[in-house]
Amino acid sequence: MSLDAEWYELMWKGEKTHEFRRRFLTDTPVQWFVYLTAPASRLCAVIDLDTAIAGTPEQLAEIAERMRPGNGASVRSYLARDGRELGYAMPIRRIREFKGFAAEDLKQMVVGFHPPQGYTLADRHPDWKAVCDKFVSTSCVREATVESPPL
Repeated sequence: MSLDAEWYELMWKGEKTHEFRRRFLTDTPVQWFVYLTAPASRLCAVIDLDTAIAGTPEQLAEIAERMRPGNGASVRSYLARDGRELGYAMPIRRIREFKGFAAEDLKQMVVGFHPPQGYTLADRHPDWKAVCDKFVSTSCVREATVESPPL
């Protein structure tokens, strides 16, 4: 999945403890391979996400507000776009940053590469699976465990 560098850095500061999405996998923790959007344009980290919490935009906005005061309104607006009544908050458990792969590298490794717009299930795409396996076989640059505030 893609992520703006601004939100990525807030994770490292401990100010972003949940990732909010309008659609997501349910009933299972996942590993998120993070592609930072332009201008960084690179695959840079693996984030362990706990099982998604499903809720209304209002319920999830309360989590966002507790996580980072002033953030609830923007999360509510994002989740409720197009009349949606359900969204997801994934607790962030661990972040591992790697040297990563720039967009130009990924173009050589993944047929038809374009920056991710949503999420891709790597196990269903052999090129992406190979990229992810190679990615995590390199040295970790930095790592952190994230403590979420109680809900």
